[in-house]
Amino acid sequence: MPRIEIDAQRCKGCGFCVKFCPKNLIHLNSDFNNKGYHPAVFTGEEKCTGCAICALVCPDIAITVYK
Repeated sequence: MPRIEIDAQRCKGCGFCVKFCPKNLIHLNSDFNNKGYHPAVFTGEEKCTGCAICALVCPDIAITVYK
């Protein structure tokens, strides 16, 4: 089953992964990371197809996709 991991400390909360996820499985967290940003959070692991679009659009290279 595909899944993704988001490094919350690298994420600056730009929202690109949220916008481009075809299944809407990524959201911005309401909590802050150490840098003061709202990091992205992955939800709905059972629905992820492993397309890796989120990792491709992430400018901070904070997303790893496992298939």
